Amino acid sequence: MPNTAAPEEPGEVHPERPPRALAHGGWSRAAGLLGLVVVAVGVAALSIAIGTRSIAPSDVLDALVRFDPLNDDHLIVRDLRVPRTILAFAVGGALGLAGGVMQGVTRNPLADPGLLGVNAGAALAVVVGIIAFDVTGVSGQVWFAFVGAAVAGVLVYSIGAMGRGGATPVKLAIAGAAMAALMGSITSALLLLDSATLDQYRFWAVGSVANRDLDVFGPALPFLALGAGLALASSRSLNGLALGEDVARSLGQRVGWSRAVAAASVVLLCGGATASAGPIWFVGLTVPHVARALTGPDHRWLLPYSMVLGAVLLTGADVIGRVIARPGELEVGVATAFLGAPVFIAFVRRRRIAEL
Repeated sequence: MPNTAAPEEPGEVHPERPPRALAHGGWSRAAGLLGLVVVAVGVAALSIAIGTRSIAPSDVLDALVRFDPLNDDHLIVRDLRVPRTILAFAVGGALGLAGGVMQGVTRNPLADPGLLGVNAGAALAVVVGIIAFDVTGVSGQVWFAFVGAAVAGVLVYSIGAMGRGGATPVKLAIAGAAMAALMGSITSALLLLDSATLDQYRFWAVGSVANRDLDVFGPALPFLALGAGLALASSRSLNGLALGEDVARSLGQRVGWSRAVAAASVVLLCGGATASAGPIWFVGLTVPHVARALTGPDHRWLLPYSMVLGAVLLTGADVIGRVIARPGELEVGVATAFLGAPVFIAFVRRRRIAEL
């Protein structure tokens, strides 16, 4: 009897069954993800061992297993490098995962977490906190940054959901760009009116994981964990959205609910990451393209790969920033731009954007 099933387009992902690539290469993708985790552990070890001050590997190991509070090298490792590494891992993983979700929910290969105005909202809130409430420490700014990021994300999604069709990818992109421009203009105006605020804001705005301890990172951790859980849980629904809204609805998927859950995960991930380390660019844009080249379009693999690759990229960029600018440091927000831009340009040259 002839097969009457409709033919699939190349690279199509059916939300109810494993794609052909996954059926034949599931074990290879699992092995690849395990290999990336091993690489991530190695990068973490380098982050703890390498810094602006040279410390012997034996002393680094002693600081981890036989800590001596009277030893300056041990204090540097335990109180500075270990928290910095944990923060870089968490922020990089959050941004990479958010980028994968953002590109999936908008079906836009150039989308990044800033598309929802999260970075602009966080920046405006930090400036308002400095001017109106005299918040000068990072521990205080983290709360303003997170609230600003969350409010911006909710506003953009609410505006994009107005009218017929709900929050379509095009409406979300337009609303995000408009709100980011508006909030960026307000931020610039406030900074021009107060030079003292500009001096305090510049350190936060460059994006850094230095001089931040786990007490600063702690408040953002529950939001990052919740955002990661929602993002990974939305992988099947993102596969359905990739087929188009009509097809997703015909398969019984609640498109509006799926988009809302994905957008909420992006706000939680980006808000927590931006609050902890400031605005960091290129991770959310570049990492999903690299992950897609390794896994194909199935978000069940693409999102975990993006999370691990994001952690590796940001932590590795932080290590490179400590080495190339000795005895000073290059902030990680600058280092990721130098590393991410050539990688993204290389992918653009190899493949058309529409096919990524």
